[in-house]
Amino acid sequence: MHRAPHHRSRSRRRAAAALGAGALAASLLSGTAATAVPNPGEPGPSSRTTLSLPSPPGGAQVRVLVFHASTTAESPTVDAGIAAVEAIGHSGPVAHRFRTEATDDASVFTDARKLGRYNAIVFLTGGGDVLDPEQEAGLEAYIEAGGGFLGIHDAARTEPYSDWFTGLVGARPAANSPTAVQRATVEVGDRRHPATQKLPLNWKRPDKWLNWTVNPSGAVHTVARVKESTYKPGPSANGWDHPVSWCRDYDGGRSFYTGMGGTADSFAETDFREHLRGALLWTTRLSRADCKATIDAHYTAERVTRPNRPGHNDQIGEPHGLVAAPDGRVLYIGRGGADPSRPVVTDWDDPDIGKGTGEVHVYDPRTGDVRLAGELTVFGNKGGGDELTKNEEGLLGIELDPDFMANGWVYLHYTPHSRINRDTHMAERYVSRFTLDPATDKLDPASEKVLLKWPVQIHSCCHAGGGMAWDSEENLYIATGDNNSSGFSSGYSGNNPEPNFKGVPFADARRTSGNTNNLNGKILRIHPEDDGTYTIPEGNLFTGAEPDEGGGRTRGEIYVMGVRNPARIFVDKRTDILYAGWVGPDAGAPSTTWGPAKYDTFAAITKAGNHGWPYCMGNNQPYRDRNLPDPSKPLGWYDCAEPKNESPHNDGLVNLPPVTPNTIWYSPQGGGVDYPRDADGVPSYRTDEQKLLLPWLKGGGQATMNGPVYRYDAASDSTVKWPSYWDGKWFVGDFYDGDQPRHAVLTDPRTVGKGGLPVHAESLKKIIPVGADGIRNLMDWKFAPDGSLYVLDYGRGFFTSDAKSALWRVTYHGGEPTPAADGLARKAAAR
Repeated sequence: MHRAPHHRSRSRRRAAAALGAGALAASLLSGTAATAVPNPGEPGPSSRTTLSLPSPPGGAQVRVLVFHASTTAESPTVDAGIAAVEAIGHSGPVAHRFRTEATDDASVFTDARKLGRYNAIVFLTGGGDVLDPEQEAGLEAYIEAGGGFLGIHDAARTEPYSDWFTGLVGARPAANSPTAVQRATVEVGDRRHPATQKLPLNWKRPDKWLNWTVNPSGAVHTVARVKESTYKPGPSANGWDHPVSWCRDYDGGRSFYTGMGGTADSFAETDFREHLRGALLWTTRLSRADCKATIDAHYTAERVTRPNRPGHNDQIGEPHGLVAAPDGRVLYIGRGGADPSRPVVTDWDDPDIGKGTGEVHVYDPRTGDVRLAGELTVFGNKGGGDELTKNEEGLLGIELDPDFMANGWVYLHYTPHSRINRDTHMAERYVSRFTLDPATDKLDPASEKVLLKWPVQIHSCCHAGGGMAWDSEENLYIATGDNNSSGFSSGYSGNNPEPNFKGVPFADARRTSGNTNNLNGKILRIHPEDDGTYTIPEGNLFTGAEPDEGGGRTRGEIYVMGVRNPARIFVDKRTDILYAGWVGPDAGAPSTTWGPAKYDTFAAITKAGNHGWPYCMGNNQPYRDRNLPDPSKPLGWYDCAEPKNESPHNDGLVNLPPVTPNTIWYSPQGGGVDYPRDADGVPSYRTDEQKLLLPWLKGGGQATMNGPVYRYDAASDSTVKWPSYWDGKWFVGDFYDGDQPRHAVLTDPRTVGKGGLPVHAESLKKIIPVGADGIRNLMDWKFAPDGSLYVLDYGRGFFTSDAKSALWRVTYHGGEPTPAADGLARKAAAR
């Protein structure tokens, strides 16, 4: 094989310490030696040399080698890069300092005495085949012995014929990557790795941005991504998931790579030097870091429930919600859909209209057993059909008392069949407390205490809500849907006042979600008392005693109004931030007459407020008003800052609280759809003018399934808990598994609750597997006390359970951060 000559820099030989006799102390760490020979099948010397190195290489007197060989003229980044590494090694805490040496002489990789003295090697190479087979074998031996590697920018072009080196750097640049220096925004998603923990969430900087022939996400742990919407990535663009810095434990050692550093000026940046400092702390064994957290292979998704026996719901009902007890048991509910072999009753003259069974099951991970804890007779088993036939009522939500292990109290949110009115097509929704016998896992039906009940119309489908959650003050949040059809407004704002059944309109969400005196289309907040009653905590949206507009027009239980179908909610007890998601209407495209397409929505909610439906959606994009006598004719656009409820069916306040913009919204057109606005703030709603603020998601069928915020428990000895990387990240998903979201997102504390967009998103579609044999129809997901994630898969048929309806568990098996605590280069660094 022809090899290009080495290009040595005279200034480099003057500026950096030369490799040679007497240049380094002769001490080597004791340990098991690692050996390597040239890769089989590759050309090599006639005499194959075995290289023996200490394991791990380097010692307490930490040394870093900067290797800068290239088959082309030396880049001006080399001098700047070496100077930066030298400056990093001479600064910072004494325990983190190191000595830097530099060379372009590849013979160092066949000299065990020299190579074994370095804790880490930095490749500041310019690309090309700079190592012969024996030298590459020496580098392999170095990594196998536990050495550290840091590759910078063009290092990804080095050793282009070596699969092993491709694995070491993680990815190869696309041949037509842009070459111009461009200013772009880097999303810094890992807030714990020393290379990124001190960087801005949105890091704006100029550089040469490489595209990748194969996206390494899932095979490496990405710590930062570049946002392609902020520069011109060219024809080989990678899309929303464009890794720019990553790391992994590789072949016995540690590898960190950054695609940044393509300009000499980069190395003078304070933040970029901080990035390199953190990478060097880990690769030199001066600190530990987790470079395994987002590698797909470290996760196992296992179905833990079996299919039901024919004709029985012995394992699972129609999946609708779950909660994990402090002792690890998982309680999950079935809404009320029947076995598909059983007929449903849809005739309102029949006393059994919609009668179904809502089940509570208990899964015990210690035994793997499932028990049927109890059943409620509910309204909601009407099968499929149009929105005047099907129904989504039933057993909708479950939560455990904060003192569940002592009192066994279980809260259920449901629609009792015994309370329906077949004449008026009205029902009552209950939030009741039951007691579970811990010895038998059986609910005592006689123990029911009805905390709260309110009327709901059941003439039309859908959007019943259902989720419940506690905050740190033991306030209970209850999510209720608006139970209205958008089919009579062409899938836009549910504000058609005309369709009604016996005087109750079922297509006007201004009667429900937009009504300050109605508990539907809300997230309620109450404080349950031990005697089965409740009080109203301070800080809700209303007190219930507002004198406005004559008084008697508000309900004190309302914490959030203007939501459509908040099926899943979660409260992070560390911050008491409420996280919610709700399904939008049905319009597949925006209308310049009526407003935005269907937006499914997620919101991080920090205080009581109005979140818009049916007046405004997304980032305060208004709908058009309509009213009697002719609701087919549009009136003016709603004012999101000063919305008014002028529905003839409103018995609440006309003047509503201002609309708070939401965190995430998506439609079939994409995620975070936005448009230019006119002088009055009204968007154009023209698809050719749209901008996608959240390119990592889009809709289609779309039905939001809000998830938890993960909190890492360092004191837990669980071997399956998700790692600390996920701490504080919010899990957002969709019932469907196509382009819809299944991500963990990071919000900015400065803008959370104010409509600020997420600053980072991590796909979960391989960790929580999609597809026919995976978790295709995500219905609920919660973390258990052991840090594993439980997920409900609804199944493949609506309004029933089937063979794919299941409870799954997703566990982590990647192990502790590296290096091991006893493998750090200096004991002081472990403190």
